[in-house]
Amino acid sequence: MPAAAGQEVPPGAPETPHVDPATAYLFAHMTKERYGVLYYSASVDGLHWKRLNGGRPVSADYHGHASIARGPDGRYYLVGNKSDSDPLIRFWVSGDLIRWTPYGTYRPDLKGIAGLPNAMQRIGAPKLYFDKPSGQFLLSWHTPNVPGSDKDPERYWASQRTLYVLSKDLRTFDGPPRRLFGWDMATIDTVIQPNPAGGYCAIVKDERYPSYDWTTGKTIRISCAPSLLGPYPEPGPPLSPNFREAPTLIRSPGNREWLLYYEQYAGTGYGLSKARRLEGPWYQVSGNTGVPAWNRYAMPAGVRHGSMIRISRKEHDALVAAFPDGK
Repeated sequence: MPAAAGQEVPPGAPETPHVDPATAYLFAHMTKERYGVLYYSASVDGLHWKRLNGGRPVSADYHGHASIARGPDGRYYLVGNKSDSDPLIRFWVSGDLIRWTPYGTYRPDLKGIAGLPNAMQRIGAPKLYFDKPSGQFLLSWHTPNVPGSDKDPERYWASQRTLYVLSKDLRTFDGPPRRLFGWDMATIDTVIQPNPAGGYCAIVKDERYPSYDWTTGKTIRISCAPSLLGPYPEPGPPLSPNFREAPTLIRSPGNREWLLYYEQYAGTGYGLSKARRLEGPWYQVSGNTGVPAWNRYAMPAGVRHGSMIRISRKEHDALVAAFPDGK
């Protein structure tokens, strides 16, 4: 018999995931078949996920790497763009996560950025975070400053840096884009998380190509700082294997653990690492192995980049009703 939730169990023994009857989780993501299109999966325990809407898209309008933040008005804000070459970052808003309405656009000026003087007109994977203490949205994305070539395509990715702007309302923005990190390392797919122990943590993908010189290349890493804008120290050791990206972080029911998901690209599968504290220690969890006895989590096949958020069970049930399995 699986051990009851909350009890210590021997490593590898069957576990019964804790479930909070008041909460659930939404994963807004794209798929391997339709890059950039919005799909939903949902979970009640943060570990076992099921596609909604019979595996069909949930929006005909949205395009991008889905990132959702709940604003000060209680509504949800979604950010995306048509492609990396789209000069506009686009926003949608929803009161129920079912119907998304276009909200506005922002065109960052990528010329003359301090520490990135030759920024290319590229806007990669915009992310949105709302900071309650300051009452501001932090909008971030990655931009390169060196073009790739057939002989050296990785120099394009090695030149990526994380940029950000602040906004109270996603209508006006506080100054020009700035670099979020002071260290000279390629980063993409940055997400921000308040740390219950104090300060903030940035979860990043180390975008350097792995080698004996850069063994941390193409892994998910974390850096924690005393304030939202840092200064962030160089990130710690990898939380994932190499060739992982698109991290998304949730707290398990009852706030017992942190669950960090990341994609093994391109669309091969999703991995999971767990920790009781953001500072670690972290370990990788077994799932999607094809051997049920080994699995501690399960993700639908073909899901790709997106973001997970905690929602109420009422919101979960409304989403399941709005996006049923049948045609």
